[in-house]
Amino acid sequence: MKIIIEKDYESLSTTAANIIKEEIEKKEDLLLGLATGSTPIGTYKELIRLHKEEGLDFSKVVTFNLDEYLNIPYTNPNSYHYFMEENLFKHINIPKDNIHIPDGNAEDVEKFCREYDKKIEDCGGIDLQILGIGENGHIAFNEPDDELYLGTHITGLTESTIKANSRFFDSIDEVPKEAITMGIGSIMKSKKILLLANGEKKAPVICELLKQEKVSTRIPASLLLLHPDVVVILDELAAKNYLKEI
Repeated sequence: MKIIIEKDYESLSTTAANIIKEEIEKKEDLLLGLATGSTPIGTYKELIRLHKEEGLDFSKVVTFNLDEYLNIPYTNPNSYHYFMEENLFKHINIPKDNIHIPDGNAEDVEKFCREYDKKIEDCGGIDLQILGIGENGHIAFNEPDDELYLGTHITGLTESTIKANSRFFDSIDEVPKEAITMGIGSIMKSKKILLLANGEKKAPVICELLKQEKVSTRIPASLLLLHPDVVVILDELAAKNYLKEI
């Protein structure tokens, strides 16, 4: 696990975007796993700049998103379909057919989950997966539990995650209680992983993760310690507890 500590969120975002750029330049049909939430927004802004000002080409890139809320219209500003369109897709030259996001309105959601994993496999597997991390250690919507699903699945959201995500909604009551998410197994099959974290609220879980000497389903992100190619990019606020320990 490689750890990069940047001064601030802007520097973190630039570093992450440059790594993505390098991977696309090495493989123009890169299979790119994408995350939502506030953390990657700066990275996406920098990717848009790289596309518009430096010609970064997304025409052959294929994307798969980690998750989506269950039973939320795609036109809802809080849906991840809407988020990705507004924060990345409509600003770059990626073909619509190359974009894949879990369908929280599928008629048969469990069947969709199986097909989503199969589609990733048929496309050759994710080359580079972008991840954030929840304050409770979740990655995607894989919440702390006694057991964790390997494949894409329906999951209930914990109270802490619902509370954290309520900042995007008018009230906490509007936050969906369930979502579709890639499973731990799906994520771990990625060839390379970028884990991004910024801000003081992430400092405790980042410290706990990076000081771990064992893995636990109670900190789902700790399973990344088993992956051969993970790059963790932090700003100084997210890294501050960890830096006190080393």
